[in-house]
Amino acid sequence: MTGDLVKAALHDELRWTRASLLGTLDGLTEYDARRPLTETGTNLLGLVKHLALTEARYLGEVLGRPFAEPLPRWDDSAANRAHLWAAEHETRDEVLARYAQACAHADATIDALPVDAPGHVPWWPSPEVRLVHVLVHVLVETARHTGHADILREGLDGAVGTGAGAGSPVDDGTREARARYRAQVEAAARAAAGRA
Repeated sequence: MTGDLVKAALHDELRWTRASLLGTLDGLTEYDARRPLTETGTNLLGLVKHLALTEARYLGEVLGRPFAEPLPRWDDSAANRAHLWAAEHETRDEVLARYAQACAHADATIDALPVDAPGHVPWWPSPEVRLVHVLVHVLVETARHTGHADILREGLDGAVGTGAGAGSPVDDGTREARARYRAQVEAAARAAAGRA
């Protein structure tokens, strides 16, 4: 497989995962999009805001293609915590627009550079990297947080399979089917625990 094919495949997966992440916000109230849903404060709009910074930093700054708007210094821990949630003065549209802008900038970087283009990540143990390393990192980070968002959304209102290309192989959309499947998983867990 050539470098261009690898780059294209990774880029396609990143686009699909981005769309899936955004789908987790579909139909939510302002409160549900922003409220902390875990003990540590993880929230859906905050995940999008975090990934905007991730795209801008890794597929911009790291590869010598600075993002148009200023980013917090990578070693400013207070500023970097602030991107994990949306303040009351920040609108959902603003957060989503910044994510779209960061993704467009990242896409332009991916399109402009060869897969082996050099980059520098000063906070990594081995800071000298190539575009392919950064692209894999951003894809993994986006997929990880999209998984978080999927679980958070399911916990809010039971919605599963939101976003582009989504869908659960175990969910036909009915509460009865979900209950049967959950009962099957629960029974297997109890049986295994009883044998342990």
